[in-house]
Amino acid sequence: MSKIPESEILPITAGVSDAGRLSIGGCDVRDLVEEYGSPLYIYDEETLRDICRDFVGSFAAEYEQTHIEYSSKAFANPTVSKIVEEEGLDMDVVTGGELAVAIASDFPAERMNFHGNNKGREELTEALQYGIGLITLDSFAEIDLLNDVAGELGVKQEVMLRLSPSIDPHTHLLTSTGILDSKFGFSIETGDAEVAVEQAIAKENLDVVGLHFHLGSPIFDLEPYSEAIDYVLQFAANMRDKYGLELKRFSPGGGFAIGYVSDTLPPAMSDYAKEIAVAIRKGCDAYGLDEPILSVEPGRAIVGRAGVAVYTVGGIKTIPDVRTYVSVDGGMGDNIRPALYESEYAVVPVDRPTATRDQTVTVAGKFCESGDVLARDVDLPPVETGELLALPASGAYCLMMASNYNMQTRPAVVMVKDGESRLIRRRETYRDLLASSLDLA
Repeated sequence: MSKIPESEILPITAGVSDAGRLSIGGCDVRDLVEEYGSPLYIYDEETLRDICRDFVGSFAAEYEQTHIEYSSKAFANPTVSKIVEEEGLDMDVVTGGELAVAIASDFPAERMNFHGNNKGREELTEALQYGIGLITLDSFAEIDLLNDVAGELGVKQEVMLRLSPSIDPHTHLLTSTGILDSKFGFSIETGDAEVAVEQAIAKENLDVVGLHFHLGSPIFDLEPYSEAIDYVLQFAANMRDKYGLELKRFSPGGGFAIGYVSDTLPPAMSDYAKEIAVAIRKGCDAYGLDEPILSVEPGRAIVGRAGVAVYTVGGIKTIPDVRTYVSVDGGMGDNIRPALYESEYAVVPVDRPTATRDQTVTVAGKFCESGDVLARDVDLPPVETGELLALPASGAYCLMMASNYNMQTRPAVVMVKDGESRLIRRRETYRDLLASSLDLA
């Protein structure tokens, strides 16, 4: 039987069912849609666990004192939280809502890190009351606010400071976070980072244990990591000499890329791990620093490949010598990334995943925006109304950035393994959409 062209970006269990259709985790995808409805997001547990283990093993082989910290903003879900905990990962959150998901799954507080550039008093209070292990500070206001909250609760909170190293990671402008012109982090270049170190160390309720930066996402090049690590470690040595900063923990963030289309694949995780580990050891040796505990923060790279979005084809419009639009029952309401970032996705015909693809079409969503396009100019077999189309690598950010635009309900999510499926998030209903309206009779 022919190989599915997208096998390198689909979940590792993807194959062809006895009926000749796409299967994931031993489940026929059309059967899943008939049971749970369309659109449908499918997560493969084996892929999720395999990627967690790849991260743990790759970094442990290069730098033993490494914490893999799942960035839950990619997909915050209690089932996923429990899986990453079982696989030995830590977790970071960026809002009170993500914290609530972690708490609901009983994720160990000491293995959590609270990120975000504008955390509120209530969020910080909730985090400290839960006993969170780390908080990464991102502004002068947060330094003062957290010190006050910690004092009120009688806590001395371990913190890291998020820095901006002014280094371009060569990714999309909207996902570049380590450059000078960014809302994130204390800039080393402007001197704000030094002021932040001085102020935070002086706070009686804060224990500054480390430094953090994040360049952006997704990063396909390795060089920006080593360049930024050297720059930040040099800064850390200067802060040690001036203010007594003891660098116990160090994080170059995340940003690890995944393959969205088959002809653009990222480096192996072992390559990322080696680049980062070598840079840290080299920098610590050059600047006379003890090697710190390393934290890396994959989000997309943990869940991206594990998730697949499935849609049902509706209307088809052909404009001769221009384009054929194939409209589906989802779109920017559940995946705004193509409209926001011009992100590319591959498309797999569920009912004929290995068929010859001799028609070029654009897969469009159902929302009332001309920019609601999921995949532009992709090759498929001749498509008919009622067919199913799958978009691989949909496990990260799609659902977290989803909306109820046009009052559309958000899709169900299932986890599959060994031929069995379980619902991990039900489909929204119209009652859900109206639940927060206060003026109903």
